[in-house]
Amino acid sequence: MTLNKNLYQLSATKAASLIGKKEISPVELVDALLDRIAEYDSKLQSFATVTGDIARKQAKDAEREILATGPKSPMHGVPYGLKDIIDTAGTPTEAGSKVYEGRVPEKDAHVVRLFNAAGAIMIGKTVTTEFAGGHPSKSVNPWSAAHTPAGSSSGSGVAVAARFIPAALGTQTVGSVLRPAAYNGVIGFKPSFGRIGRTGVIPMSWSCDHVGILVRTVRDAALVLNTLAGYDADDDGSINQTPPDFTAKLENSSNPPKVGFIKTYFLDESEEVTKHDMQRVAELIAKAGAIVEEVDLGIDFAAGYDAHRVVQQAEMAEWHQPLYEATPDLYQPITLDYMKNGRSFSAIEFIRANNVREQMRDAALTVLEKFDVLMMPTASGPATLGILNTGDTRFQSPWSFTGLPSIALPTGLTAEGLPTSLQLIASKMDEVGLLSSAQWIEKTLGVSIEPDLS
Repeated sequence: MTLNKNLYQLSATKAASLIGKKEISPVELVDALLDRIAEYDSKLQSFATVTGDIARKQAKDAEREILATGPKSPMHGVPYGLKDIIDTAGTPTEAGSKVYEGRVPEKDAHVVRLFNAAGAIMIGKTVTTEFAGGHPSKSVNPWSAAHTPAGSSSGSGVAVAARFIPAALGTQTVGSVLRPAAYNGVIGFKPSFGRIGRTGVIPMSWSCDHVGILVRTVRDAALVLNTLAGYDADDDGSINQTPPDFTAKLENSSNPPKVGFIKTYFLDESEEVTKHDMQRVAELIAKAGAIVEEVDLGIDFAAGYDAHRVVQQAEMAEWHQPLYEATPDLYQPITLDYMKNGRSFSAIEFIRANNVREQMRDAALTVLEKFDVLMMPTASGPATLGILNTGDTRFQSPWSFTGLPSIALPTGLTAEGLPTSLQLIASKMDEVGLLSSAQWIEKTLGVSIEPDLS
């Protein structure tokens, strides 16, 4: 095993392969990542806590076990980061809030237990906006400090883009995985509602919350999903279904997808640069063999967004009420606004909003019977100029509200050097179809972008 200062460039899949073949050591990889974090994260502020001592111990344990008996899982020895609303026993989980300042959980979250069982290595806790809401975090977009890194999984998006970690977990209630992925130039993957267990994840809106994955390749997303997918008996939203082997399914998938291109609303509400980029992508993948057809779901997406906000903010207000009563002065103003809104909605408004959700889901699933995936922009434009908000959540919202799986893929850079991104969705629990289509499009586009941190 030879030390290589460029080990930080490895994707999760490549790192897993080299570690499994004993061509690199988890110890060397962790050291390279911690060195890079030490060099650059004071500027980017992607980590709330760097768990260097834990990572080094886990790396040494992994190295010893792999040398003795080989890897116990494909993720054995692979480093990752966790959004700081995911509980870690003995390590602070503060949710980006003064309300939880100094909070140290006694138990690991469900996903952390799965990572531990797989032998993966926790590098640290990534920065989140307050309680995964809309108050901007301290993280800095590595492409442009003048533009938002998005939220709420801002630290996870920045850390993966900056090559501090090959994989990170985030959460998405509205747009908090895919938008940070889009603005920071990485892949963001939100599986179906119920696919990954949420026990030990601080909730925002129990019926909309998803654990998501930020990585650099589609195959990386499948690798992490293989580790985390499955039933969580303590999560009422978890689906008791044996998951397939997602990475194996990708190995046997190479056919061009049938893509429904949704222009209505999404392109109407997009900036010109996004309109042109999506049209370019549609033409490119069609030329490469994909079937691309324009579709209209017949959904009032603006009304759906309003309905989503009713459910999200009402459920958030209900969960936070005891904390708010105890510490009202410790919350940020935007978080307080969410809770104020949530308390103002009537039961009738809440029921009607959920009816809208069902109508949206049914409409999308009906159209998806004819397509492998539906495609639209991930966001209305590249990263928003300014750091006083976290960007436009409207385009990611429908699929968080309806629980359908979605993924964001980088498509290139604007003339100003900001990442652009497309979004794909598939039917409920069809992550295999979504990832297969995404991998084909990823290979067809051939996009490889990396911010210059020097």
